[in-house]
Amino acid sequence: MKIENSVVLVTGSNRGLGLALVKACLAAGARRVYAGARDPQSLVGLVRQADGRVTPLTLDVDDSPSLARAADAAPDVTLLINNAGVLASYGVLDSTAQQIAQDFAVNCFGLLATSKAFLPALERAGASTGAAVVNVLSVASLANLPSLGGYSASKAAAHSLTQALRWELSKKHIAVHAALPGTIDTDMVRSMDVPKTSPEAVANGILAGIEAGLEDIFPDPASNQLYGMWRSDPKQLEREFARMSG
Repeated sequence: MKIENSVVLVTGSNRGLGLALVKACLAAGARRVYAGARDPQSLVGLVRQADGRVTPLTLDVDDSPSLARAADAAPDVTLLINNAGVLASYGVLDSTAQQIAQDFAVNCFGLLATSKAFLPALERAGASTGAAVVNVLSVASLANLPSLGGYSASKAAAHSLTQALRWELSKKHIAVHAALPGTIDTDMVRSMDVPKTSPEAVANGILAGIEAGLEDIFPDPASNQLYGMWRSDPKQLEREFARMSG
């Protein structure tokens, strides 16, 4: 799928990777970008800079009425980027059930609910010019990073859902991509003392993977390296993540 002339919706677009994805889509020639955020006031600056090509949407992936209103307001979406995510839980023994549930509510169930809400628009596009869904996951979907054990589990579940959606939506001519980045230099993980890739570089890597038709996109050097380790021996990646967790 080409980004040029597409109509894109990016969830969680007010900062970090979401903001970088909106800007990258504009630079790649998207006709319109719907920028989804729980607080549309956080998008005012972005909208002002976009010369009418960015439409703000009030969108909470964990709220069914919000999703329904957003889907009604954006009936022409051809590319859905499920980017919204949270990091509420860390080690599984130290995190509360509520913290782990919050990660699953947004990172897993919210992703699925958003895909369902925008399915009518994607089906229309799939029947004509083509459509795609991109689920922003994590390389920790492949093996658990114990220091972020609850979060990793939610991303692994989302990865499994992505595989299910890929088969289901292929029958409707909708491509499904999994983006599995490494650590990104955003507010979510700024305090972690690990190498990080800029949101802009990751966003560009994701768009390049979409245009190349890759089902699984590893958009930065760290994720590519860790994916290579996993392909060689999945247990090796598990042990590496355990080592990184101390």
